[in-house]
Amino acid sequence: MSANLQTKAITAEDIRARKGQDPIVSLTAYTTPMAGLMDDTCDFVLVGDSVGMVLHGLPSTLGVTMEMMVLHGQAVARGLKRALMVIDMPFGSYEEGPAQAFGNAARLMRETGAGAVKLEGGVEMAETIRFLVKRGIPVMAHIGLTPQSINTLGGYKVQGRDEQAETVIADAHAVAEAGAFAVVLEKVPQVLADQITAEIAIPTIGIGASAGCDGQVLVLDDMLGMFAAFKPKFVKRYADLGPMAEAAIKEYATEVRSRSFPAAEHVFADAAPGAKKD
Repeated sequence: MSANLQTKAITAEDIRARKGQDPIVSLTAYTTPMAGLMDDTCDFVLVGDSVGMVLHGLPSTLGVTMEMMVLHGQAVARGLKRALMVIDMPFGSYEEGPAQAFGNAARLMRETGAGAVKLEGGVEMAETIRFLVKRGIPVMAHIGLTPQSINTLGGYKVQGRDEQAETVIADAHAVAEAGAFAVVLEKVPQVLADQITAEIAIPTIGIGASAGCDGQVLVLDDMLGMFAAFKPKFVKRYADLGPMAEAAIKEYATEVRSRSFPAAEHVFADAAPGAKKD
C-alpha cells in the first residue's frame, strides 16, 4: 500500500469526536516548510490571521485581507497531508451577515483546500455559524479574547472575570448549539475554561486558558522565541530561535566585511584550459 493511501487526512468531524479524549494539538502556520514540519505531529494546523502581525508587521490583525489569507492558506496546504487545515476568516469578511460569510468562507475553502474556517464571536455569530454549517462549511468558533474586537474590548485583556463570566459561558453554548465543531477559548480564567469544557459537547481549544481544555493552540513564532521582546504570559518558549538567528546574521555580516566569506570551499575554481567547466 502506498504512503499516500496509508495517510488518512484528519477532518473537522475527527476533531469533534476527540471531545474528552487525548488532547488535541495545534499550532499556527503560514508557510509550506513550517506546515510540513507540523504535519505528523499536529492534529490541526491553523492558518491564523496573526500572519498579519507575525509576517507582515501589522500592528493588529485588523489589516489582514482575504488575499493574504488565500496566499498563506495555499502555501500551508502544500505542506500538509495528514493534519486538518483550519483557516481564519479575516476582519470584515463575515460580520455583515450569513450571506457575506458564506461567500468568503466558500472562497477560502475553494482556493486553499482548507478543511474548515474559523471566525470570532459568540452569541452574535450563532446565526452565521448555523448558516455556514448547514451549507457544508465546518466552522471553528473563537470566543473570550477575540483579537479582531480589540478596539471594543479595550485591548488584549483577560475576558470572563467576575460578571463577564456569564457572557463567555453564553457565547460557548451558543456556538456549540449552532453547530461549530470546536471552539477556541482565548485568554479566559482557568476555572471558567474548565467549566465551559465540562458543559459543552464540542472540544475546547485553549490559548491562555487551561490545561483542562480538550486541546491547545499557540502561535508558532511565539513558542519558538522568534520575537524576544514579545512574550505573553500564556506562551511557553520551547526554543529561542530569535537570538540565534540574530547572532547568525551578525556573524555572516562580520565575515562578509572581513572577506572571510565566501572561503575557498564556497567558490568555484577556474577550470584548466580545455577542461569541462562546472
